[in-house]
Amino acid sequence: MHRKRQVWPSDELFLVPGIRERKYRKKGRMALFCFQNHEKDGAPKMTGKAEEIRDMLAPTVEALGLELLGVEYAPSTGNAMLRLYIDKEEGGVGIEDCEAVSREISALLDVNDPIATEYTLEVSSPGIDRPLFGAAQFARFLGEEAKLALRVPQEGRRRLQGRIARVEGDRVVIAEEKQEYEVAEANIEKARLVPDLVALGLAPQPKPTGPRGGKARAKK
Repeated sequence: MHRKRQVWPSDELFLVPGIRERKYRKKGRMALFCFQNHEKDGAPKMTGKAEEIRDMLAPTVEALGLELLGVEYAPSTGNAMLRLYIDKEEGGVGIEDCEAVSREISALLDVNDPIATEYTLEVSSPGIDRPLFGAAQFARFLGEEAKLALRVPQEGRRRLQGRIARVEGDRVVIAEEKQEYEVAEANIEKARLVPDLVALGLAPQPKPTGPRGGKARAKK
């Protein structure tokens, strides 16, 4: 038996200049709509349950003219979290897109009932630190910087951060300063792009330094 959803007041969080996040919550099985996403605890991961839910919901999201990038499911005895990342080719994701997706998939989730406990539903745009689900998504951002958490260490490393050099089938090649790492898609637990905040105008230009690392002095 499903509980009645009661809308809570919205709130706005200003995280960094030019980036605003809007949230709307509902009671019972809660819905959380995000205009932009900014995670501090690393990138999302696709569990078996998350993949099952993604496959179930993807056709509905695509019918709305959007792409379901991936799903994150965090089980909990009290209140689980179900987070969906959506995107679209032109114009970027707006709050109305999040609302439309939440409205459509809520009915589908109620019918299929894949989660036995109460949960929070969050629909989010990818944000500037975009999550990457699978090798095909890495291929869209060749040359950009990404950070990865691995399921099994490679050469003693569980975390990598470097340029996306190339994608070969289901393997992603990450180039650090002096070495390349070829990582199987199945071994990537979490992955996100690392945004260039200076290029985006969200951080100041670094100050020039002299030949020994000190501040450059103007010639008299």
